[in-house]
Amino acid sequence: MKNRILACLLFSLLLLPLTVFSADPLTAWQPKFDPSGAEFTYLLSSVAHPAIEGGTVGYRIRDRVWKESKGRLYVDYRPISQLGGEKDVLSKLQMGAVQGMLCSSVLAPNVSPRLGIVNLPFMVDSFAKLEQFRNNTELFNEFGADAEKKGIMVVDFTGYGSYGWATKTPVNSLEEAKTQVFRIAQAPVNVDLYKAWGIQFTVMPWPDVPQALQTGVISGLDHTPIVCNITKKFTVAKAFTSLDYAQGLYVHLMNKRWFKGLPEDLQQILMTAISEESADVRALTEKQQLDQIAAAKTNGIVFNNLSAVEKAQLVELAEPVVQKWGEKIGIDYLNKVRAAL
Repeated sequence: MKNRILACLLFSLLLLPLTVFSADPLTAWQPKFDPSGAEFTYLLSSVAHPAIEGGTVGYRIRDRVWKESKGRLYVDYRPISQLGGEKDVLSKLQMGAVQGMLCSSVLAPNVSPRLGIVNLPFMVDSFAKLEQFRNNTELFNEFGADAEKKGIMVVDFTGYGSYGWATKTPVNSLEEAKTQVFRIAQAPVNVDLYKAWGIQFTVMPWPDVPQALQTGVISGLDHTPIVCNITKKFTVAKAFTSLDYAQGLYVHLMNKRWFKGLPEDLQQILMTAISEESADVRALTEKQQLDQIAAAKTNGIVFNNLSAVEKAQLVELAEPVVQKWGEKIGIDYLNKVRAAL
C-alpha cells in the first residue's frame, strides 16, 4: 500500500506544474491538529488533486467537522487515488472498508444508472444548470434514491469544469473533429456519444494520455479546461474547442450503514459541512475555469466555440444517445429533469 501511495504521488508530480506544489503535493494540506484522539473516523477517497478546486472539498470538510465536532469526528481525506483506483475503492465503499468517496461522474453510473444523467450530452451543460439541478430538492433526492436502496448515499457533488475538445490543431466544425483521434473516458455513454457523432476515438486510462499525445496515438482529448491546463496537457494540445456538453463531477458517495451508526449530532454536523462546503467549492470551480482559461490564453492556447449551426448538429446527433440512456435512467425522471432545466 505504501508503494502504491508513493507511486501515485510521484506520478502526480510528473503531471502537474511545479509552481503549484512543493515537493510533496499534499504538504500544504496536512491537518493542523492531532486526529489520533477522534472517536469516529470518516475515510474519504478521491481521484482528484487538490490543485483542482473540486478536489479541495475533502480538506474543507475535514477541518470544519473537526472544529464543530470538537475533535470527535475526523474526516480522513485521501485524494490522488491513495486508496487505489476508483473501481477498487467503490467495492471497498460498498463493503464499508471505505466510508466515503468523491466518485467521478463517469464511474458513478456503476452504482446506479440514474447517476449517469449528469453525463448525458447537453443535459446539465452549464454551471447555472448544475446549481439549479442541485438545488431542486425533488430532482436531487430522486437522483440518489436508487443508489440509497443499495446502501450508498448520494450526499452532494463538486466538479472540475465544462467538457470540450483539447486538440493539437484548432477544431471549428464537426468535419474537422472527424480528422482527429480523441481520448475519451472509460464510460459507455461517452462511447455511444462519439459513435453518434462519427468521430474517431480511443478509450484510454488517464495515466496513458501524456505519452499518447506526445507520440501521436491521439491528437486530442475530451476533457475540461481546468484539468487540461493544470495537468499540462496544453503543452502539447495547443487548442481548445468549448462544447459545454456536460459538467465533470465528483459525486460524494457515503456508506449508509456507517452513517447511520454515527450519533445524531455528528450526522448533522457532517451533512451540513458537506452541503455548505460543496456549494462553496462549486462556485470556486466556475471561477477557476475562467482563471485557467485566461492563464492558458496567455500561454498561446487558442480557444474557440462552434457556430450555432455546428452546435445544433451535435445536439441533434446526440439525441438518440440521450433516449437510449434515458431508458436505463428512467424516462419519467429524464423528462422531469429536462423540464426543470
